[in-house]
Amino acid sequence: MSAPAPDLDHLRQWIGREREDEDIASLRQAHLMAATLGRPGPALRAGEAMPPLWHWIYFLEGRPPAELGRDGHPARGGFLPPVPLANRMWAGGRVDFERPVPLGAPIAKRSRILSVDAKPGRAGVLVFVTVRHEVYAEGERCIAEEHDIVYRDPPPAGGVPAMAGEDPAPGAHRRAIEPDATLLFRYSALTFNGHRIHYDLDYCRKVEGYANLVIHGPLVATLLAGFAQEVGGRPLRRFEYRALKPAILGTVLTLEADGGGDTVGTWCRLAEGGVSMRGKAFLAP
Repeated sequence: MSAPAPDLDHLRQWIGREREDEDIASLRQAHLMAATLGRPGPALRAGEAMPPLWHWIYFLEGRPPAELGRDGHPARGGFLPPVPLANRMWAGGRVDFERPVPLGAPIAKRSRILSVDAKPGRAGVLVFVTVRHEVYAEGERCIAEEHDIVYRDPPPAGGVPAMAGEDPAPGAHRRAIEPDATLLFRYSALTFNGHRIHYDLDYCRKVEGYANLVIHGPLVATLLAGFAQEVGGRPLRRFEYRALKPAILGTVLTLEADGGGDTVGTWCRLAEGGVSMRGKAFLAP
């Protein structure tokens, strides 16, 4: 049964809500991330620049079990609005890297709800919540980010009729990755992400309608940003990404990239066809 239609007037009361957090850009956490991704090269050192999108492994929110929702995330209605739709996903975002974040440094984050909007989807209404995050180190803003979250009902029994997906020509640069359950577990642990779609197969199938565990959207975005930086040969000054189709465990992901000059276009191709996520990287001078 579908959830009640969202009351947008009520949900929009969360616009402007803010919160702040502090952390340390722990070198140990960065080493664990490097091990999780199989990052080549020498070990990261204190004072080095944090790789792109690794700030997502910091500022972790830990709530006791009584304050969690059925999906394993913190119960809705705190900082984020209580959208009454079961499935919650990363839809995309835009990240400006204004200064390097030095590993080992104290860091701070300010977050604010920017907007709450709805639009029709193929399986019902979609609600989009956009949050702005700013990350500071040594008193200077280093990262300014707008993060889009989408909420929707699970697909009906039998699923939603498939749409024709994107099928771009092969990129000039390609790298195949086959995620496994260990990678999903380790990334969930690194981000303290309790969302059950990444580890609870029965929940995935019976509640949210996925055939298998879901590969984290932020993990795919992190892989694409790192690949774009490697292809471009320079640090990123901005990265834009948009999720197009869930990546499900059991598939091979192929990171692909094209570009020249100051921009790199990148995408994650699914073995069964289509593109899971598209990104565009703007390189620093």
